[in-house]
Amino acid sequence: METKTKVHAEDGKQELVITREFELPLELLFRAYVEPEIVEQWMGTKVLKLENKKHGGYQFETTDPKGNKHLFNGTIHAFVPNQKITRTFEMENTPFGVQLEVLEFQALTDDTCRLQMHVIYESVAQRDQVLKLPFTQGINMAHNRIQDILNKLKIVNK
Repeated sequence: METKTKVHAEDGKQELVITREFELPLELLFRAYVEPEIVEQWMGTKVLKLENKKHGGYQFETTDPKGNKHLFNGTIHAFVPNQKITRTFEMENTPFGVQLEVLEFQALTDDTCRLQMHVIYESVAQRDQVLKLPFTQGINMAHNRIQDILNKLKIVNK
C-alpha cells in the first residue's frame, strides 16, 4: 500500500513534519479534526471532551484489544477555523511526555487540500522512540480513514 502521508524526521532534531494531501475540500478536512462524531470514526476513539477554541481542551478515550482503557488529552492554544490548530498532546500512563502539535490546513484547489503537522517532542530521544513504533504506518492509516470517511460524507452532502 502506498504511503501518502510523508513523515520527515531530521537527524538530531526533536521534531517531525508530517504532510498529507487530501482529495477533499479544505472545510471538510477541517471538520475531521473538530467534529466529535467524525473524530471518533477515524480515530477509533471516544471523545470525552472537545472544546475547539483558544484555551480549550480535549480528552479522548481508547480501548486496546485486551479491553484496557487509555486516555489522551491536551490543551488547544490556538484555533483558527479552516487554517490552524495549535495544541498539546499527552497520552496518560506512558513514558512519552507532552508534545506540541501545530496543524496547518491549506486549500490547494476547490477539491484538494494539504495538512501539515509540525510535532515537537521534549527530546530527540523521545522523538526517536516514537519513530521506532509503527508510527508512520499508523498515521498513514489514520489519514486514509479520514479520506474514506469524508469521501462518503462528501457524497451525502452533494
